[in-house]
Amino acid sequence: MGTSVLALLWVNFGPAGSYDAVWKTYLKISVGDQVGKLSLHHFINDGLMAIFFLLVGLEIKRELLIGELSMRAKAVLPVAAAIGGMIVPALLYAVVNFKGGDMRGTGVPMATDIAFSLGVLAMLGSRCPIALKILLAAVAIVDDLGAVLVIAIFYTSQISLPMLGGMAACVAVLWGMNRLGIRSLVPYLGLGVLLWWFTLSSGIHATVAGVLLALMIPAQTGIEPEAFVTDAKDAVQSFESWNENTDPGMITQGHQMAVRELELACEQIQMPLERLEDQLQPWVTYLILPLFAFANAGIALHDELGSLADPVALGIIVGLAIGKPVGVLLGCGIALKWLKAELPEGINRSYLTGLGLLTGIGFTMSLFISELAFIDESARETAKIAILVVSVMMGILGYAWLRRSTANQLATSPH
Repeated sequence: MGTSVLALLWVNFGPAGSYDAVWKTYLKISVGDQVGKLSLHHFINDGLMAIFFLLVGLEIKRELLIGELSMRAKAVLPVAAAIGGMIVPALLYAVVNFKGGDMRGTGVPMATDIAFSLGVLAMLGSRCPIALKILLAAVAIVDDLGAVLVIAIFYTSQISLPMLGGMAACVAVLWGMNRLGIRSLVPYLGLGVLLWWFTLSSGIHATVAGVLLALMIPAQTGIEPEAFVTDAKDAVQSFESWNENTDPGMITQGHQMAVRELELACEQIQMPLERLEDQLQPWVTYLILPLFAFANAGIALHDELGSLADPVALGIIVGLAIGKPVGVLLGCGIALKWLKAELPEGINRSYLTGLGLLTGIGFTMSLFISELAFIDESARETAKIAILVVSVMMGILGYAWLRRSTANQLATSPH
């Protein structure tokens, strides 16, 4: 939020043209005799955002293996909600832009910003049911998977078959490493850089490499749970035995060895997938996403506010403001009535409406897709202002609705 505001202030009150000049600065990348150029803007959108999509891919894989999407009974509701929340906005955008608009933007209102939507829920504090946060996260993760597929299928330029072959070779080696039980993250990340380069050169958007790499990161633990319990108990007993032979409060080398044994057992029982997710999370949250917002949210408001009547802007606003809530509720209704889904405990229909409103916060993913979708600079700027306006609006509406819903729930619940 802060870097978005800074970008807007810079463009509207800073030296004319300085914002664009900074992000269009070119970086030279040389490998041997090969020298390539990449603007700072593209370095963020094609390079750093690949790390964001790596994190997205890790979250998707974890949810499919052990999370809310791992069991059919739990997965039906968020999957149906997400599918409805992608189809209806795309249809509404297409209807608005069918005659005279830009149909390439059909994918822009399909996305939900998981960080901003969960951030709004966090503002409700303990009044917000944990089940609602879990459901929103699951819907947004399925939504992210849909966005990745949309990017890979519809926003791909001319394909280079040799580079595509290089991608396939990298994925094959990564798969083989996974099957061989290699759990160190270093070789995966090293090969991931090569995969990113092949993907960037292939014509497929480079961020797809992040998701492909995530799917190859192993989820197997190094030891079985029973062995972990045994090793952990042995380490704790060893630590206690050293306590008996030393002064209270004194830490010896023996204590440190016992701690190291416990630490090693904890490392072996943790999935490499989760370990990498934990390591990437702060970098993505506090560096990559703020940088992306700073490099992409700069819009000259006095020039662009009048463009909200443009079919591109109207399609995005209608898609996110109406299409997302209607699609999510329609998907939930179908799942509950015909697919034997059940509402999580503590969640009522009013909460589902609030969730639908929050999915209308497009921001990061919508901005990202708009950068890929629109060739014309004016259409891209029009899309950005529409995304910013409607995302703020849906955040406020979602917060107000859920605040009222939680207040009503507290008032009617027995004390």
